[in-house]
Amino acid sequence: MSAETAARQPAVARPGVAFAGVFAVTFSGLLAVGAVLPVLPRYIHGPLDGGNVAVGVVIGAYAVTGLLLRPFAGRLADLRGRRPAVLLGSLLISIAGFLYLLPLGVPGLIAARLVLGAGEGAVFTAGSAWIVDLAPPERRGRVIGLYGLSVWAGLSVGPLVGELLHHAGGYDLVWAFAGATPLVGALIALRLPDPFRPVAHPEHRRLIAREAVRPGAALALASVGYATVASFVVLHLDARGVGHGATVFGAFATMVVLTRLVGGDLPDRVGPLRVATTAAVVEAVGLTTIALAHSLPVALAGALAMGAAFSLLYPSLSLIVVGRVSDARRGAALGTFTAFFDAGIGFGAPLAGIVAATVSYEGAFLTAAAIALVSATTIALAISSRSLQPLPDGRAAS
Repeated sequence: MSAETAARQPAVARPGVAFAGVFAVTFSGLLAVGAVLPVLPRYIHGPLDGGNVAVGVVIGAYAVTGLLLRPFAGRLADLRGRRPAVLLGSLLISIAGFLYLLPLGVPGLIAARLVLGAGEGAVFTAGSAWIVDLAPPERRGRVIGLYGLSVWAGLSVGPLVGELLHHAGGYDLVWAFAGATPLVGALIALRLPDPFRPVAHPEHRRLIAREAVRPGAALALASVGYATVASFVVLHLDARGVGHGATVFGAFATMVVLTRLVGGDLPDRVGPLRVATTAAVVEAVGLTTIALAHSLPVALAGALAMGAAFSLLYPSLSLIVVGRVSDARRGAALGTFTAFFDAGIGFGAPLAGIVAATVSYEGAFLTAAAIALVSATTIALAISSRSLQPLPDGRAAS
């Protein structure tokens, strides 16, 4: 057995432990992200006396650095290994949480969210490549979906934790929690095996993987709906006298988790393009239902429909991406692909804020629904043109 093979052996022998660890690291970061989501809009409207546009800009600001830096994070994961990129990301998420404590007004919140975007982008991009390294090719769609539960579990539990902390100790307690929790993830990452070994001479030096652009564009369009829900579901339901916006958002995130557990193998079995097209249409239906809701049950129904749909979009489209690149370029490809998610958030949250300010909250959700239908059309056209088919070795289902 060579020295290199021996060095890899412990990591290969315990893939389940490594997967659970990477899951826990990402969950820790996203728990901090989720905890502030229902609190920030109230903080901006209340103590900072900001408006709807300010809410949209602050919530969506993290997507700017995520968009710009995810390809660099993917490149770092390919050149230096998955663990260093994940550690860097966890530390940046922690810094962002503590920055909320500084009395710098809306500009300070924007700065914190920009740091958050860089950190969350690094953790998720490098973590995605890490778990694909551990997964057998025939189960990659399932594993990608399960890994995504770390995000949605954090976004499901986080808002509830944030509400409890806010009621118990005010805004500062929420901000302190958002700063401390990612440090737990960093400590876990230090203990995990990393089976990936960077190659001495990378086959490509481009930051942007062209194979990820078309799937990424569809993901960006669908992500506008998520940005609208994250930014305005609380305010929309409060304005209609329904309330319980945090509960509705929690139902959305919880449905994402349940769908991944029950139907996470659909992209592997049915084909990612077909699943993604259907999911984008259902997302539009869910957003429309939330827009028209005048009662909590209707709002919950819309959130559940959107959660089920949105749950399947990322693993379906990312399965296409990882099937079209080599192992040595996986980080860069996933960095390019996930950057489109940030593009959708960065465009979608301010757009929703503008529509909410000039038309209504209902109009913001209906606009997001229309954009989700454009995403479905983009994917359907890709099917007809066969432009997103896998490499000849068939590593991704068509």
